[in-house]
Amino acid sequence: MDEAAEQPGFQTGKVATISAAHLSHDVFSSFLAPLLPLLIDKLGLSLSMVGLLDVARKVPQLANPLIGLLADRICVKYFVILAPVVTAVSMSLLGVAPSFPVLFILLLVSGFSAAAFHVPGPVLIKHYSGSNSGRGMSFYMFGGEMARTLGPLLITAAVSWWGLEGSYRVLPIGLVASVVMFFRLRNLRPMVRLLLLPTWSLVAHPVL
Repeated sequence: MDEAAEQPGFQTGKVATISAAHLSHDVFSSFLAPLLPLLIDKLGLSLSMVGLLDVARKVPQLANPLIGLLADRICVKYFVILAPVVTAVSMSLLGVAPSFPVLFILLLVSGFSAAAFHVPGPVLIKHYSGSNSGRGMSFYMFGGEMARTLGPLLITAAVSWWGLEGSYRVLPIGLVASVVMFFRLRNLRPMVRLLLLPTWSLVAHPVL
């Protein structure tokens, strides 16, 4: 059956769900900047160490082509469902990291989960937007931009209430979001192998 005929038009519910997954993922991704002054003071980080923390988040993006190849063979709904919870766990634990190496590993893990989410995310949006891919991407980008606004507010509030080492208490928000994503996305069909091949530009330049 023709794929376009099978998935016609702009599917608002599915596009909104994937955009909400983007929101839930990127809320936690935006925790580092507000926490950084406190982490520097707690762990006695030098400027070089702080620079390496950013490297830890960016290096995993070099694996984007490999993630694209993997996504060709696995239904990408699992990337969209699991990546937010992995990011939520790793970023929520920044405040309790006892040393620079642990902090580096947490950010490295969050970098890989971010890459795993952002490679297939736009592909799913394109598929469920039909001929209105611009409209679909606007939903997706709106989720990401809202996350960059809400994330710093959330973690700042958590630190104000519970202190730096108590900020892990925001973790259940990410867990609940991933559970909701699972039930919303579990019926998505493994249709992305066809679509990932012509979208290497998204792999090379992921939408963050």
